[in-house]
Amino acid sequence: MPDCGSCQPGGAGLQPGSIVTGRLETGKQSIFSGTAAYTGGITMFDRLDDILIHYEELMQELNSPAVTEDQNRFRKLMKEQADLTPLVDTYKEYKKANQDVADSLALLDEESDEEMRELAKEELSDAKDRIAGLEQKLKILLLPKDPNDDKNIILEIRAGAGGEEAALFAAELYRMYVNYAESNRWKVEMVSVNESGIGGFKEVVAMITGKGAYSKLKYESGVHRVQRVPETESGGRIHTSTATVAVMPEAEEVDVQIDMKDCRIDVMRASGNGGQCVNTTDSAVRLTHIPTGIVIYSQTEKSQLQNKEKAFRLLRSKLYDMELEKRQNSEAEERRSQIGTGDRSEKIRTYNFPQGRVTDHRIKLTLYRIDSIMDGDIQEIIDSLTAADQAARLAKMGEVA
Repeated sequence: MPDCGSCQPGGAGLQPGSIVTGRLETGKQSIFSGTAAYTGGITMFDRLDDILIHYEELMQELNSPAVTEDQNRFRKLMKEQADLTPLVDTYKEYKKANQDVADSLALLDEESDEEMRELAKEELSDAKDRIAGLEQKLKILLLPKDPNDDKNIILEIRAGAGGEEAALFAAELYRMYVNYAESNRWKVEMVSVNESGIGGFKEVVAMITGKGAYSKLKYESGVHRVQRVPETESGGRIHTSTATVAVMPEAEEVDVQIDMKDCRIDVMRASGNGGQCVNTTDSAVRLTHIPTGIVIYSQTEKSQLQNKEKAFRLLRSKLYDMELEKRQNSEAEERRSQIGTGDRSEKIRTYNFPQGRVTDHRIKLTLYRIDSIMDGDIQEIIDSLTAADQAARLAKMGEVA
């Protein structure tokens, strides 16, 4: 295998950190972050051996009675152990496959019985095949991990060109993502919705809570295009409409510090569909962040306090996302090597109903099962985008190496 000294987790992309007064500050480096300690001819196997030693030390520490008394320390170590386990298990499989190759070669050297030699050759071939697959898996596991991958998300969908038909399409996209979230047992909470007259959504904002939500849905940001005969069209002509999807990692208070002096809070009666309490009390909250001009409207809860909490969660995430976008814009070359981190005005996908197809333009993937996709069966698309992103980053690292 070639020297992969550049395959350092955390070597590229954003580091875990917090946004303070408009700066994204990197946190302390761990065994998963930072390239400074792993340069100058260090191979991927040196790196893996170090991780294996660290993992064993970590397991010993977790078994120490003193650690369980410090719950914060215990949770931190448990998370690190969970993050390392797939890589360690794969490396152990790789070492086992290498040992199988050595054993098979030794048997071929010593054995004269033809039947035993054939068996050794089969085992040798099988071990070599396993090594090739495990090498690729190790490279992928060593890719820098996006620190936001485990975060919950804020989902925003806005109708674009196409009037009422665009609003109907936006509502269908929202239902698609809700169904996908439910299939992953994630929780979906609507924050605000601006409905059109015939059941569409001019704009809808929701929070999706679940492990790995951002890692799976981060590639969905962009312009989605629909081609079909609209319900509002009597002539039977095919129209093209669009909706814009934005997926943002939910920021925690440690990620973003908001100065209350920069905020204006207005309360009002909720509008649109809702229960008695929602529409007859001043429970809706409009939160304005004066420095950026961001306005958040939260109305889906009966309690003003709950709507205010949702509004601030959304504001933190928008500020966090703005800072991430600034950082990514300064790393334009790196962004071009990855999938799904482009400009949000980019047309990423077309849903053609007459032909029953969905095409993702970034990876030239076309699937002829539009009904199941609109019902939330989008895992194949997400897997393909993830694989394409990994391949692009591996190729980029190969160029660097």
